[in-house]
Amino acid sequence: MWCIPVLNDEYIQRMEDVLDLYEKPYKASEPVICLDEKPIQLLDSIRIDHSPIRPGKITKIDYEYRRCGTANVFCGIEPKTGKHFNSPTQNRKSPEFAKMIARIAMAYPNAKKIHLVMDNLNTHCEKSLLEYFGLKKGLKLWRRFEIHYTPKHASWLNQAEIAINIYSKQCLGHQRINSLIELKNISKNWLRRINKNKSNIDWKFTSKMAKLKFKY
Repeated sequence: MWCIPVLNDEYIQRMEDVLDLYEKPYKASEPVICLDEKPIQLLDSIRIDHSPIRPGKITKIDYEYRRCGTANVFCGIEPKTGKHFNSPTQNRKSPEFAKMIARIAMAYPNAKKIHLVMDNLNTHCEKSLLEYFGLKKGLKLWRRFEIHYTPKHASWLNQAEIAINIYSKQCLGHQRINSLIELKNISKNWLRRINKNKSNIDWKFTSKMAKLKFKY
């Protein structure tokens, strides 16, 4: 979705920063990771048909369901390599964000710098890591990253949105998931498959195209 509320100097600066980052050639020592969250509603079926399924018979799911709370999934991707990072959590609060950042950092032990693209959620900041890991460890971890914030109301600039769409279709589908444990299990299995395929994202939109599109 293209949502451009106000094309001011801040919006243009952040947009071009992200787009210029996407244009840079792949560099293993400076990976580019895009990160976002997806809320999940946990549901359980009330009426289940336990009769054996015969070949050619369509499985039916009753429309009634029971709400089992909510969960969150951190969805990250390194677009140029197709490496996904998915982590289901109870919520998206600062401790969970801090743990997700640590997980990404562990995946690149030899990286000189990790570029991280994300939105302006209030937990997406240094404070979250300092509060969870402590001053010394939190600061050391945060300094491994160079943060690139997308403009406000510009989720279309974050390639993690594409990763979320892939995850939603290929992993979640229309099935009902009734617990965080089940969500973690199916996500883990899907993550193993998708990372084996290494399907990268071929991003086309550039800063030059933005100037022509938005006429500034």
